[in-house]
Amino acid sequence: MNRVYRLKMAMNMNKKVVVFIMGATGSGKSKLSISLAAGVGGEIINSDKIQVYRGLDVLSNKVTEAEMQGVPHHLLSGADPDVEFTAGDFCLQATAAIEKISGSGKLPIVVGGSNSFIEALVEDPISQFKSTYRCCFIWLDACPLVLGKFVSERVDQMVEQGLVEEVRGIFDPDCEDYTKGIRKAIGVPELDEYLRAEINKNASEVEKTALLKAAITQIKLNTISLIYRQVEKIKQLNDILMWPIHRIDVTPVFQVNGDKEAQEVNWEMLVFKPSLGIVEEYLKNI
Repeated sequence: MNRVYRLKMAMNMNKKVVVFIMGATGSGKSKLSISLAAGVGGEIINSDKIQVYRGLDVLSNKVTEAEMQGVPHHLLSGADPDVEFTAGDFCLQATAAIEKISGSGKLPIVVGGSNSFIEALVEDPISQFKSTYRCCFIWLDACPLVLGKFVSERVDQMVEQGLVEEVRGIFDPDCEDYTKGIRKAIGVPELDEYLRAEINKNASEVEKTALLKAAITQIKLNTISLIYRQVEKIKQLNDILMWPIHRIDVTPVFQVNGDKEAQEVNWEMLVFKPSLGIVEEYLKNI
């Protein structure tokens, strides 16, 4: 090992660790982040560009208080739903949260599917994030077909839990802009035509039923398309920017979705324990 390499290694070891849990929607990022935080003494920073807003808790699949298990969460439900929360906003607030968490002796764990937010933070030339922190990237990956089936079923569950009612609550017939704020979330623009039919006295029940069914189908298709985009982005971060991303295959967890006991065994052995081992290895060297 030459002197320059040893020096770089020594500098790297002195950095504080920040863990990033990445992956497509529905891959189990929130579950893993909470388990890791509870296990090693961490706090979570949300990097989902929809969950930063207040509202649409069902549609955006936000973790509940019970699911948090007492683990502090940052950048969750704090942003005004009508104001665009940018990558720049995220970088400023996430950096402040990371500094606060690290300063208290806890481990910052950044989790969410908005890889553009994570890239902006890590590659920010102003804050020089990579020069200050040692980044541990964990990618929860799954076969797209298997994950696609899971998220399609999850959309049906969300509808049962009140997804349509949530979107109806923020629907504005005078607003047709679905590119800003919380209204850009998958599930909001897709329901526009149905919600307009609801207030149209000339629309029949048959027509409204057909529009709702079409909207739900489109939500599923758009969510599956999002999965492919998210995975492609992570691959680019790994292949082009050369981020040292640790891939964890979560496919076996979803393949036994009907068997809760087998699912938990697979999660513990194939996802949580390997991820915990990765994080602990990083923490040994600080």
